[in-house]
Amino acid sequence: MTHGAYDEEGVRHAVRLFLQSIGEDPDREGLQETPDRIARASRELFAGLNQNPKDVLAKRFTVDTEEMVLVRDIELYSVCEHHLLPFHGLAHIGYIPDKNEVVGLSKLARLVDVYARRPQVQERLTHQIADALVNELHARGVIVVTDCEHLCMSMRGIKKSQARTITSAMRGIMRDPATRAEAMQLILQTR
Repeated sequence: MTHGAYDEEGVRHAVRLFLQSIGEDPDREGLQETPDRIARASRELFAGLNQNPKDVLAKRFTVDTEEMVLVRDIELYSVCEHHLLPFHGLAHIGYIPDKNEVVGLSKLARLVDVYARRPQVQERLTHQIADALVNELHARGVIVVTDCEHLCMSMRGIKKSQARTITSAMRGIMRDPATRAEAMQLILQTR
C-alpha cells in the first residue's frame, strides 16, 4: 500500500508555521535552515509510506529446511503517530518457512524499516511485520517481538525514561506452546 506523493515544499511551509505557532522566529539564525532540514529528514523518516513489503520479500531462496529462522536485535527507529516523537528499540523476528523457501536475512531488517518508517504505533508495527511474513512468504509460523523506548513517554507527560514497551505477535504454528517457548528462549538468551 502506498500513500500520496511526498510534498517537500508543504513540509517546509508546515515547519515554518509550526515554529511561528510556538512563538519562535523561523528567520532567526539557527532556525533559518530548519524547515529545509526537517523536509529532507522527513523524506527519509517516512520513506516506508511508499514502500511495499511485497517488494522486500519477493526474492526467495530454496533451502532444505523446515526449521526456525530467527534474527534478533534488529535496530528500529520510528515516529509515534500520536505525538510525532521518536521511539526506538529492537525487533526480533522468527519464522518457520513453507516449502523450504526463505528470504535473505537482511530482508527481515528491511521489512522492519518498511513499517517503522511511517507514523506508527508499536503494536501495529509488530503485527504488520508478522502479517507480511505470513501473507507474502507464506510462513508456517511467525514470531515478532519488539522492545522499544518511546520518547513521548520519556520526554513529556509521565517522564519515565526507563520504561520499555514490549509487544509480540504470533502466527501459525508459532502459537504452539513448545515452539513459542523455543523461539522466546532464542530471543532472550544472552551472548
